Amino acid sequence: MDIQEFIEHFAEQFDEIDIAVLQPETRFRELDEWSSLVALLVITMVDEEYGIVLPPEEMRKTQTIQELFDLVQSKL
Repeated sequence: MDIQEFIEHFAEQFDEIDIAVLQPETRFRELDEWSSLVALLVITMVDEEYGIVLPPEEMRKTQTIQELFDLVQSKL
C-alpha cells in the first residue's frame, strides 16, 4: 500500500470531491464535505480494504491524511 492508493480509497468515501485537492498534508477534518458519516465510511473502508479495525478514538487523534495513513500502516 502506498499513500496515493490510500488517498484514492479515501476520496471514494465522499460524494463529490476532487481528488486533486487531497494531498498527504491535507487536514481532512477541514474539508467542507467532512462529516461524521464520512468518518464512519473511512473506518469501514480501512476495514474492508486493509483488514484493519480502526478504533474511532485512534482516528480522532489524526489530523492529516498522512497521519491516518501512518496509523493504518502501523497496524498492518
